[in-house]
Amino acid sequence: MDDFVPFGTRAYVWVFLLLALARGMDFLSTWVATPNMVLEGNPIAKKLGWKWGIPLNVVLCFAFAFWPLPAIVISTTSVLVAARNFQSAWLMRSLGEQLYRDWHVERVQETSVTLYLSCLFAQTALTAGVGAGVIFFAGEREPIVLAIGLGIIAYALAVAFYTLLGIIRLRRSAREELRKRRAQSFPARLAVKPGEDNAATTPLAK
Repeated sequence: MDDFVPFGTRAYVWVFLLLALARGMDFLSTWVATPNMVLEGNPIAKKLGWKWGIPLNVVLCFAFAFWPLPAIVISTTSVLVAARNFQSAWLMRSLGEQLYRDWHVERVQETSVTLYLSCLFAQTALTAGVGAGVIFFAGEREPIVLAIGLGIIAYALAVAFYTLLGIIRLRRSAREELRKRRAQSFPARLAVKPGEDNAATTPLAK
């Protein structure tokens, strides 16, 4: 496959449709799971929202359609992300975004950090291993298969990165919440209950 395809050619149209389908599935799965973007793990996508995220991705589809191999990498990663979103989308939608978020946070807080990170590493390492195997057997003679393998590895890295980012943000917010509770409880401990002043200063009746 050529490294660059001209605009408007049949190859360009097919690559653009592939990108549009893959990115569309990513957006659809995200909308099914979290229509208000409460559970979106990508902070950039969450900040852009639907209003700016959709047109930006359309522009990216037009741009990357000129380069088939990077487009295949992006499409592979996007399809795998969409599949991961669809796996839990029904539960997120049935519980509601905020309730699911609170439930998930509680489960994470009740789990050992070592166990959680070990399972995350095992998941991403096994997935990346599949991608590495695809790349190894593809060689230089199969550039499309090579791009698919790179897309699988990119997906594994994305899962690891955004999951770790979420854990860091969760632990940071938990520390801030604990600090706020301590700050609120400190004045309460200093406050004197009503009647205690009188009890301390009034002499005992004989």
